[in-house]
Amino acid sequence: MPTVVAHHKISKDVKHWLDSPKRQEFFGPLGVTNIRTFVDPQDATSVAVVMDVSDMDAVMKAMQSKEAAEVMTHDGVVPESLVILVES
Repeated sequence: MPTVVAHHKISKDVKHWLDSPKRQEFFGPLGVTNIRTFVDPQDATSVAVVMDVSDMDAVMKAMQSKEAAEVMTHDGVVPESLVILVES
């Protein structure tokens, strides 16, 4: 099960992003576990998540869905800033 790091900018308050239940609601049913959040202490609009992903194909497909776009909008994710790194 690879560990994935995803970093991006946010357009909403960092507390809103940190407190949002949407990550777990979206990724949990896809078998994603151990989701951890990170905030750049020098720039609170720069954030990241680290998570364990059991099925990368399912997650990458889900990321293209309308639901993913809605979750990102709710959380304030700036989509064009999203970078996903997979443990190798």
